Amino acid sequence: MATALNIKRKNIDLPVDTLQKLSIMAVAQGKSLKNFIETVLISKANTVAVEVSENPSPSGDPWFNDPENMASIKRGMEDIKAGRCRAYSMDEIRELLGV
Repeated sequence: MATALNIKRKNIDLPVDTLQKLSIMAVAQGKSLKNFIETVLISKANTVAVEVSENPSPSGDPWFNDPENMASIKRGMEDIKAGRCRAYSMDEIRELLGV
């Protein structure tokens, strides 16, 4: 018994001139426009390497690559969830710092 592919349907909007060019390319390969576009997209997706970084910094700050720093952040998050923290207002911070 053949295994069915996991497929999701998605409508896309393309400019008319783009569709015309793609149609010409599809005919040249003896394919329907739909099949041609699917083939191109699947081929392109298969050439892309997707990497997931555990670094939570959007800029990729290397500080977050240090396991000790990440452990400190995780401990802090656990403290927050457990209620072992206190929020300070800017006035309280200034007072504590003496500024």
